Amino acid sequence: MTLEDFKKKVQKIPEEPGVYFFVGAKKKILYIGKATSLKSRVRSYFASDLSQTRGPLLVEMLAQAKSVEWRECDSVLEALILEANLIHARQPVYNTLLKDDKSFNYVVITKEDFPRVLLVRGRVLEEEFPEKTRLHIFGPFPHGVQLKEALKIVRKIFPYRDTCTPCTEVHRGDLSIKRACKPCFNRHIGLCPGVCSGEISKTEYRKIIRRIALLFNGKKKELLKNLERDMKRAAKEERFEEAARLRRQVFALMHIQDVSLIKDEYRSPTTAADKVSMRIEAYDVAHLRGAAAVGVMVVVEDSMAQKSEYRSFHIRAAKAGDDPGALREVLMRRFAHDEWRYPRLVVVDGATAQLSTAKKVLDELGIVIPVVGVVKDEKHRPREVRGERTIIQRNERDILLANNEAHRFAITKHRWRLRQR
Repeated sequence: MTLEDFKKKVQKIPEEPGVYFFVGAKKKILYIGKATSLKSRVRSYFASDLSQTRGPLLVEMLAQAKSVEWRECDSVLEALILEANLIHARQPVYNTLLKDDKSFNYVVITKEDFPRVLLVRGRVLEEEFPEKTRLHIFGPFPHGVQLKEALKIVRKIFPYRDTCTPCTEVHRGDLSIKRACKPCFNRHIGLCPGVCSGEISKTEYRKIIRRIALLFNGKKKELLKNLERDMKRAAKEERFEEAARLRRQVFALMHIQDVSLIKDEYRSPTTAADKVSMRIEAYDVAHLRGAAAVGVMVVVEDSMAQKSEYRSFHIRAAKAGDDPGALREVLMRRFAHDEWRYPRLVVVDGATAQLSTAKKVLDELGIVIPVVGVVKDEKHRPREVRGERTIIQRNERDILLANNEAHRFAITKHRWRLRQR
């Protein structure tokens, strides 16, 4: 396959997350990689300066490649898991040559009454977690930082134990008395199901572990089917709180938002089409002493205001003057719209209260999207932007544009409502 043939095939590759394969003679897979954007990632291998930026081994691999294939995924998280499963199954020679296998990462689920879910480096795997101590092992994962972020996403959907000590029972004669256990920090923030404080049984906890195992085995469809079956059963038996929790897990799995996994991958700086689109949604609320309250959502994508996607919401439930409550209502109603594309960043107008409200809503929905808040001075001019510094530095201009558009649009809609009264 000539270079020109490769370049023609690249044009057919979609701009979606997924896994790509360079295939050599006799259909032997030479290299497997994952990508946020398959087209952009594969295109980068044909940059003129590849040998200087990526090294001679990749140039050698490309010289042997006869074709490039790919498999789309619904999210970067699923691409990360699929990449690890395929590397484990196919053992591509250049994946090993390009990285010492001892520096790979693994997800280990321990063989205990309440198994721990741990990220383990390859160099200490056999020493610290020999085979007899493992219930499951997944990997190798080439991207340690992204695997750590992936586990954060998984843990928001399926809380699990990592280091906390299970609540035990003290036996005194014929009595079995539970030791007074304090919940760990992760229990307080919803990332541990209560193993440490005795709030969950071994049977219920094992269900969580089985679900995590299905996800890391790449069996998302089977996992969703099991969750939906359990949800219907819980609802039928009037265990409504459990049914609601399972429904949130199904929703989260079907709408995985893995912005934290989208890193700046190597790309050939040839065209704007190589960039992953940056969609920002900004929210604001306007009212007059609590009257005619309206909330709005505006969209800025790649530094351009997308006015056809602006939306307004009449505030129905929040009390007059309760700006955080109104913001919560707007966000809940917005994210109930599965058909609207999700953003890579949420911008709110305000400081601690608004930031906390937005983060809490997204946590409840199992959606992982970073949130920043624009704090204004007494003349309503931007004074500072609060949130993750790296994201702010990279997108500050677009953040301020989105915030300004949200304020303008909110005032416009508020005045229109006042005139209708």
